[in-house]
Amino acid sequence: MNEVLRTIHSLHSTHGNFLPDRAVRDSDLETILNASVRAATASARQSYSIIVVHDQERMAKVVQYQAPVALFYCVDYSRINDLAEHLGSTFPSDSLMLFLAGVADTLLAAQTAVIAARSLGIDSLLTNAVHRTSLDTVYTQLALPREHCFPLLAILLGYEDGQSRKEAGRLAASGVIHHEQHHRLTTEELDTLTSIYDDPTSGLTLNADWQAEGFKHYLEWFYAKRARRFPALKEQELLKYLIDAGFIPPVH
Repeated sequence: MNEVLRTIHSLHSTHGNFLPDRAVRDSDLETILNASVRAATASARQSYSIIVVHDQERMAKVVQYQAPVALFYCVDYSRINDLAEHLGSTFPSDSLMLFLAGVADTLLAAQTAVIAARSLGIDSLLTNAVHRTSLDTVYTQLALPREHCFPLLAILLGYEDGQSRKEAGRLAASGVIHHEQHHRLTTEELDTLTSIYDDPTSGLTLNADWQAEGFKHYLEWFYAKRARRFPALKEQELLKYLIDAGFIPPVH
């Protein structure tokens, strides 16, 4: 296994246990950002913005986590629209297809940043906590344009305290990787996956005490306790801001 693959296989999430007194060096942060913007992007648009935040109070208001530095990744066509207007042209960014392309651009840039950080020994947390916060707070705290821009996720960067690291488990079995065509799982394959989740060494569980809570299988706990939908009001808020940003048409 080469160094790139070793870095990828060492990726894991650090949940709120960053060392508060160990900063990310400016030179390392610059390296991470320069790597992030090298990610693949549709039509060389780079239809995203990255907001770098060190202010701990602002960070807590926007994402409820704290770390030495946070990177907020937004699908953002405002720069592209401003360039078009500057040149006396227009850009049709009010498009669901372009929003999906922007989401892909943004996610690729964010994942590249995480890999670059890990290669430097810097830990990270990728989170969609920006959607659990009031979106008005997110837009206000980050001074985001209300049109053509939507906050997608945040990356917290720092060095974890070493006390609660958990190796990340990932599936590579049937149901995740398909060959030639999509394959719906058989009963036997579903049973196999269920047993993989039940295995305490799989690294896939979010709760080590699911059996103590009376569940026969981990996934039964997950579906009952964790896999809850956003409240209807939150989903309406997300929809409103996507409409206001011009990415999807108003619902009539």
